[in-house]
Amino acid sequence: MKKFIAVCFLTVASFSCYAQDFSNAELSAREQVAQTIKLWHRAAANANFEAYFGLMTEDAVFIGTEATENWQNQDFREYAKPHFDKGKAWEFRAMQRNIYLGKNGDYVWFDELLDTQMGICRGSGILEKKDENWKIKHYVLSITIPNENVDEVLAIKKEADQELQSKLQKN
Repeated sequence: MKKFIAVCFLTVASFSCYAQDFSNAELSAREQVAQTIKLWHRAAANANFEAYFGLMTEDAVFIGTEATENWQNQDFREYAKPHFDKGKAWEFRAMQRNIYLGKNGDYVWFDELLDTQMGICRGSGILEKKDENWKIKHYVLSITIPNENVDEVLAIKKEADQELQSKLQKN
């Protein structure tokens, strides 16, 4: 009986150790991802073009706040370069962030509320692990709108939306 209890204890203890290691690995991945995103935002605020784009994958996509802003990496670089050359691109400071880990450990996705020059915005994205480093693969920036103001915003953007819809329907 003592042997049986000892085997049960060791089995439970080994599962507990494994679970703890997994939790630490998960926490470490979350911390690494959070640090990558923080450094990426800081690189923009400090107009460090190389650091900013160095934290993105070669095939990264940046979705901006306008309907037409679907920037593939090279196009986004060309758009952003003059802003960075002025000495300050944009400054996004996370007020809240959620990070979700993929099952295989190569991808994470996140969402964040940001303090920006446009007020509170929402960012969301995907990071890919490449050569033990996390890189931003896809990022979406959205301006938040209080529900009670949606009708006002819709009225403001109605004409621009209709023009774009017409253009897109022709294609």
